[in-house]
Amino acid sequence: MSRLIIGLTGGIGSGKTTVSDMFALLGVDIIDADIIAREVVTPPSTALNAIAAHFGKEYVNADGELNRSLLRQKVFSGNHHKQWLNDLLHPLIRQQIIKQTAQAKSRYCLLVAPLLIENNLLPLVDRLLVIDVTKANQIARTLKRDQSNLTEVKAIIASQTSQANRLSLADEVIDNDNCSLTALQSHVRLLHEKFLNLTKTD
Repeated sequence: MSRLIIGLTGGIGSGKTTVSDMFALLGVDIIDADIIAREVVTPPSTALNAIAAHFGKEYVNADGELNRSLLRQKVFSGNHHKQWLNDLLHPLIRQQIIKQTAQAKSRYCLLVAPLLIENNLLPLVDRLLVIDVTKANQIARTLKRDQSNLTEVKAIIASQTSQANRLSLADEVIDNDNCSLTALQSHVRLLHEKFLNLTKTD
């Protein structure tokens, strides 16, 4: 039987990292699309060189690393910039996701991707777990966590699929609006048992 792949997604500030860390403590292999996205632009990658050639050498810091904040501002200033970057990076990220899920050792693995739905990664997973919070909570948590301003956070939320669409595609949902860590851990353990049962063969 092929390994079960659970997709984990949710809007910015929903608590995806907290939840995936809990699954990791239960021995589940985590494939994180954000980490892969950072790895594919690590110097001296061809993707990083392409970004510098397209946008300008100021998009690479003195230490050779990508200037992420400058690139984020550029991407959110126009859809054509975003489309160019997506066309460059998405095939590379997808290739790595497929490779890493195939190498997972646990009975099921978790693919964590903020833009799992938007980037058409649904065909790569067997089930979709959505972490759900209100937009007000998304904004409050993200402003507290990141060095972002309100306009940037709202732009990121607007660029993601709607809450209604995310929930309509979900196989499982964790409501993380006013969820204590204890309640969250309990929910994760229940889902862990459910996913393990799904991997059992007769």
